Amino acid sequence: MKPSLPSGFRDFAPDVLRKRNYIFDTIKKVFNTFGYDPIETPSLENLNTLTGKYGEEGDTLLYKVLNSGDFLRKAKNIDNYLRLIPEICDRGMRYDLTVPFARYVVMNQTAISFPFKRSQIQPVWRAEHTQRGRYREFYQCDADVIGSTSLVYEAELIQIYDTVFSHLKLPVVIKINNRKILGGVAEIAGIPDKMQLMATAIDKLDKIGLDGVKRELQRFEIDEPAQNIILSCLEISNLQDLAVKFAPSETGLKGIAEMQTVLERSQKASLTNVLEFEITLARGLSYYTGTILEVKARDIAYGSIGGGGRYDDLTGIFGLKGVSGVGISFGADRIYDVMEEAGLFADTAKTALRVLFLPMTEDAVDFCYETMTALRRKNIVCEMYPDAAKFQKQMKYANAREVPFVAIIGEDELAAGEITLKNMATGAQERIKTADLSTKIY
Repeated sequence: MKPSLPSGFRDFAPDVLRKRNYIFDTIKKVFNTFGYDPIETPSLENLNTLTGKYGEEGDTLLYKVLNSGDFLRKAKNIDNYLRLIPEICDRGMRYDLTVPFARYVVMNQTAISFPFKRSQIQPVWRAEHTQRGRYREFYQCDADVIGSTSLVYEAELIQIYDTVFSHLKLPVVIKINNRKILGGVAEIAGIPDKMQLMATAIDKLDKIGLDGVKRELQRFEIDEPAQNIILSCLEISNLQDLAVKFAPSETGLKGIAEMQTVLERSQKASLTNVLEFEITLARGLSYYTGTILEVKARDIAYGSIGGGGRYDDLTGIFGLKGVSGVGISFGADRIYDVMEEAGLFADTAKTALRVLFLPMTEDAVDFCYETMTALRRKNIVCEMYPDAAKFQKQMKYANAREVPFVAIIGEDELAAGEITLKNMATGAQERIKTADLSTKIY
């Protein structure tokens, strides 16, 4: 059998994983600095937890897991796969981290102090069409606050984005909009009941252009006068002009007021990266109700590498009404792709291994082992070639590991209790006492 991977799934080699861990570690440190406590949720959720939360298209991308045992024994709709699904699938792979978080909050509400600030870094799964930057298994790195309507948290989450990307030395544009502003567009267009469909169409603007958005609006049976109003709104780039157009829409004016508050607070944080209002930002997920955010690399053409927003009653689906939350997510896999293209990893991909011991005789093996034990107690990463192979073979391995130093122990070194230390970058060698090794390799 020829080994292979399912489309959209990947293995990660050590050098790739070191770079990815650099991203994860940077995000974790910032989350901790801002007081977000980590949690984890299981890979599988009940299917009724996941369905109906991500919009029409999102539901089609859910991975369903077949029930164990004879799952077809009681099935009645074998000739209709859509009706068959709930009969043979009770569970699904999580699509994002936000809906499972809402479920977690409801189940643990008596043990949580609100507002509750949580971080979560785990993989999610979507049955996407695979392409550059779009995978079927990928990591999300989320920070959410639940239990408060304060716009302070929107500004704080923007600051988290800014801080992380500053640490990663990746310049970004943080785009911001508000679903109430989109609600205002729908109201003045006379289609408040079709706001979600309108948002779904607008969310595709970058991919399909204005003409494509218009075709989508037609598909959703939004008439031409309403289409013209919607498209005219999408051309407005400042809040002042938008406020004039929204005069008859209380929802739209409220969205503008919230936007102004978040922008003013963010300005006080002296952001390193660009924060800009973008009315065409829609975020297709149906649970957003207020501020919505999206992050893109400034100098590299790529899709979004982060996003999030305010959701006012996501926990209400699970029985806990009136609990508002707001959160952001980092797309770690896309961040990796952008940083790799920009050459931003520098030394992060290098192995942490500082010294490789090369025993030239079998008697030297135990000596190397004892010396390594002492170094490891000092948190120095070291390793040994496992047997007294030929010198050329051991050096070939050392070069493949890209280790900065090798410690050579032959009969002479063993008799003197010394080590021949070689700098692999310069080729320089010196005989040193074992006790001096830790000071020489740093």
